[in-house]
Amino acid sequence: MMANGSLLLVGQMALVQIALVLGGILLVAAALHDVAARTIPNWVSLSLFVLGVILRCIDGKLVAGLSLGLAVFAVATFCWKRGWMGGGDVKLLSAAAIFVPPLHVGDMLIAVTLTGGVVGLIYLLGRSLLPRKAAPATVRPRRLLGRILRVERRRLSRGGPLPYASAIAAGTLLVIFTG
Repeated sequence: MMANGSLLLVGQMALVQIALVLGGILLVAAALHDVAARTIPNWVSLSLFVLGVILRCIDGKLVAGLSLGLAVFAVATFCWKRGWMGGGDVKLLSAAAIFVPPLHVGDMLIAVTLTGGVVGLIYLLGRSLLPRKAAPATVRPRRLLGRILRVERRRLSRGGPLPYASAIAAGTLLVIFTG
């Protein structure tokens, strides 16, 4: 028979695992939505924030987590005001900073920066590899990948923003599931 303390520990571990999986799903959803529409729904960032608060309450590091999240928010807001980041990216990155254990926030920021560089390189290469002329507007690709590539070609030709939520998601997931 398990003691009450052991049962509580098992329940907390299960809650942590569920929160990590849900957080991963939210991060992937944010990345996919950003690629598709260049927006990140507020409910995604808010849900990730709530999961982060739950995780920080469990590990007893709520104050540290919220403090780091606020610091990331302040720096990211500065970047947003300069036009270097989108508002959705600011909210998602701040929520991710709370979702990640406080000791790993620096690792997460480095991983997000590196994956952001990869996203940027992919778009730079894509700009040079995509044909200069798109197919006529009357020809519509039937497959999802074809439609995505067509939209991305148009965005690249106009100098549109990168889907940075994909970098935030990749960097955060890398730290969560390897650290």
